Amino acid sequence: MSEREQQPTRGEWRVLVGGEETSAVFEPATDGAEQGVVFVFAHGAGGNMNDRGVLQTANALRARGFGVVRFNFLYKEKKSGRPDPMPKLKDCLSAVVARAKQELKPGKLIIGGRSMGGRAASMLAADGFECDGLLLLAYPLHPPGRPDQLRDAHLPAIKVPVICFNGTRDPFCTPSLMEEVLRRVTTDWEMHWVEGADHSFHVLKSLGKTDAQVLEEIGDAAQAWVARLSAQAAGLRAR
Repeated sequence: MSEREQQPTRGEWRVLVGGEETSAVFEPATDGAEQGVVFVFAHGAGGNMNDRGVLQTANALRARGFGVVRFNFLYKEKKSGRPDPMPKLKDCLSAVVARAKQELKPGKLIIGGRSMGGRAASMLAADGFECDGLLLLAYPLHPPGRPDQLRDAHLPAIKVPVICFNGTRDPFCTPSLMEEVLRRVTTDWEMHWVEGADHSFHVLKSLGKTDAQVLEEIGDAAQAWVARLSAQAAGLRAR
């Protein structure tokens, strides 16, 4: 049996979270460049595991060697528009990650997601949750129009490598404020600014770039980041 044939196949799961359960789906990479890498992808506050932004980003990553696990937070599984409190969001993400480890036995486990989902993952990582890295998309540093209400207190506690994508027009993340926050962060944090993009990574046509090109940019940078992590890990093992 070839290495590709041994890779996990697509799976739909029901994941227990305390006394409740939610939906999750695993889709393997469509390109095997980084076999064994699994990204557990949390959606944003207004989204769900099947929204357009999540699916498009997941497919861009899958084309670059990532297996992707998508899931619904419990409130979205119940078709509610009101997000769960952060402890419950973290519990849900933790339960999905545990299931992914059990089912897939990933060689490299990356957690993260869009906006609120990425924030939940970053807070888990700050708590010392075991993973190989964080992939954050449109990190919500502050509420729109309220740059004084920073959501940054936990970020210096993160020890795993991070790649973070934000648009320069994102009202949830003022670039100058984020760069100031990152001066207090000691982990390997790669900040990737998408010029002209908003919170949904939409860019104006006047910039001469399409939303599809933005997705390619994100996918390429994420692939290069994981390749660098793998090379660093290999170098440490060789010592």
